[in-house]
Amino acid sequence: MIKKRKIDIFLVLILLLSAALNLYGIWNSDTDNAYYTAAVTSMTQSFHNFFYASFDPGGFVTVDKPPVALWVQTLFALVFGVHGWSVVLPEGIAEVVSVALLYFIVKPTFGKAAARISALVMACTPIAVAVSHTNNVDSILVLCLMIATWMLFKAVRTGKISWLLASFFMVGVGFNVKMLQAYMVLPAFMLFYLFAAKTTIRKKIVSLITSVIVLAAVSVSWAVVVDSQPESSRPYIGSSQTNSVLELAFGYNGVQRLTGQSGAGGGKAASDQTQKKSNQEQQSGTSSSSSSSSNGQMTPPSGGEMPSGGPGGQTGDVQKGGGGPGGGGNGAGSFGTGTPGPLRLFQSELSGQASWLIPFVLFGIIGLLITGLRGQRKFNDTTNETIFWTMWLVPVAAFFSIAGFFHHYYLIMLAAPIAALSGAGWTALVRLYQEESGWKKWLLPIGVLLTTAFELYIFSPYLSDIGIGWSILIGAFGIGTSCLLFFFAKKGKSFSYYVSLAALLGMLIGPFYWTTVTLADGVNGMIPQAGPKSAQSFGGAGGKMQMKNGYGPPGFDGQEGQSDSSQSGNGAPPDMNSGQNGQDNDSAGSSAGQNDQTQQGSSSDQKKQMRSGGMGGGESVNEALLSYLEKNNTGEKYLFAVSSATSAQSYIIKTGKAVMAMGGFSGSDPILTVNKLEKLVKNGEVKYFLIGDDKGMQSSDITNWIKKHGKKISESKWNGSSSTSKSQAIGPGGNQTLYKVELD
Repeated sequence: MIKKRKIDIFLVLILLLSAALNLYGIWNSDTDNAYYTAAVTSMTQSFHNFFYASFDPGGFVTVDKPPVALWVQTLFALVFGVHGWSVVLPEGIAEVVSVALLYFIVKPTFGKAAARISALVMACTPIAVAVSHTNNVDSILVLCLMIATWMLFKAVRTGKISWLLASFFMVGVGFNVKMLQAYMVLPAFMLFYLFAAKTTIRKKIVSLITSVIVLAAVSVSWAVVVDSQPESSRPYIGSSQTNSVLELAFGYNGVQRLTGQSGAGGGKAASDQTQKKSNQEQQSGTSSSSSSSSNGQMTPPSGGEMPSGGPGGQTGDVQKGGGGPGGGGNGAGSFGTGTPGPLRLFQSELSGQASWLIPFVLFGIIGLLITGLRGQRKFNDTTNETIFWTMWLVPVAAFFSIAGFFHHYYLIMLAAPIAALSGAGWTALVRLYQEESGWKKWLLPIGVLLTTAFELYIFSPYLSDIGIGWSILIGAFGIGTSCLLFFFAKKGKSFSYYVSLAALLGMLIGPFYWTTVTLADGVNGMIPQAGPKSAQSFGGAGGKMQMKNGYGPPGFDGQEGQSDSSQSGNGAPPDMNSGQNGQDNDSAGSSAGQNDQTQQGSSSDQKKQMRSGGMGGGESVNEALLSYLEKNNTGEKYLFAVSSATSAQSYIIKTGKAVMAMGGFSGSDPILTVNKLEKLVKNGEVKYFLIGDDKGMQSSDITNWIKKHGKKISESKWNGSSSTSKSQAIGPGGNQTLYKVELD
């Protein structure tokens, strides 16, 4: 007879909770990360655009990530149409599936209770829920790694190499979601197989070598195919310096993330250009120590450049030594990610994202190793799987502790190991409490007490905003249950079990509140962060650049510290390319160019603008400009050209037509030369250019050529209102002028 499997009602409830958290309010999405939404819009139009993940319908430049996650989003868009919710939906679903997979991975060894707790903890991890409410690709990356983990455990439990190969295949797929970030799990995968697989060491090594070959082949498959194509027949690889996917993967999206050196468009050429600019300013007597100019833009101090642009991508040459807001030398902490060091994940800038239960996890690991090794000469499944999750957690935590450039939402990589070790560790600590004496018995109450103290520390900077009630509740649970465990240790197993369960639920109050308040206040679609509105800033509690209504730091949100002349008051998209030497889409989160209407709009409108990062959402277009360009298009491939993707994305989403981002995302990609541009104009592919007086383009020769050969179009014809100044037409990128270039 086939044994029927009973449905775990608690798992069903946890998955319903996860679905509610991850899908709540996504129908209110506007464009979220408009950079990726523009790409999805383009990818729905042709297989060529789909395969290369082209940012624009004309196939001029790609986005700065590989295509797998965007392929998934595009498939959803083909079914439901291109909407904010349709590109976010697959991310929310991915997170729910990841929660379910964690349950089934943990259950066989640690039991049903541990599996339930693990799933619940992951479902309530604040940054995981925040990311799933955007079309950033990290939720799909985590899903790939969770599938790979499930397959790896199947390989160990069944002894079949096919599962091992499939596991490393999925890690390779993850590489094609977000490149080297997927490889963070490889130490855990390899060590776990070496320790846990029940076969000879020779076969283990051969199997791992074969699996690594599969991993490498899958990882570089798309990159090799793309790089082998003639450059004239494919888009330029966005944010690379050599038009190469491999360079993008292992340079800008790889080593440079750790070192904080350079960035998109931030290769040697951009770095040299920035240094030259800094030297010229010093020679001309320009003060380089000022943090902002009269129009609210950051002015680069002397001493080098901050990687990946300054806050909001306004300047790419903030002082390297200072590290920007949030601290951290060598550019680290430039987006409020704290000061590099062993305690970085415990600093107020990052602790509220995923670190809530780390103190308890540390005690849980001790408990798991004690229970796993008790009376054993060899490692058993408990010890092996404890090592696996620890080896996932430790290298990832170490990377974020020292990395030069990352964003808060990258910490979603910590969600699975923290959740798994929380559930498994709780069961081990409860067992030790019930069965042991001496110091082993007190690991549970001490762990609960210290974790409670840490959570109160996380809350402390926000008491003036959210009140003291939540802190009192968390403290009451933590201190109360700890005291019960200390002073009533002889009450019996049933008593200790339920008190321990209450202690666990008390420790989940903090992250659950952090998650729900994030959804209530709205998630920034460009750079999601978790926590109260006051925490969703470039710097968190300890940062220096607080976001207004979640949109951007003072001086960049059009609300504080920025002159009226630099606001996109007529609804035109902001041009975020002012001096961006080294910024990808990930680092474009300052929401510059928010207009005054944001302040006075409804709460729901503010949330929509937050979701699109304030970076030119689907509705943030200059209608007069658009009407003029459409009326005067005589068959050109591109409606018009701008210097950066942030100025083009709104128009692509709005019209589905090709808009050329001449310098890629940040305006600093070396895509064009004067000869290439002249050829495009002569071939009738582009005629109109909207450019400014900023220095965003890596080559000033391009803008000089346009100004020399172009005819200025009277602003009254394309900017809607004659009373609107040129600087209002496009935002903080500088005065903007529309040129028409026609060559015989």
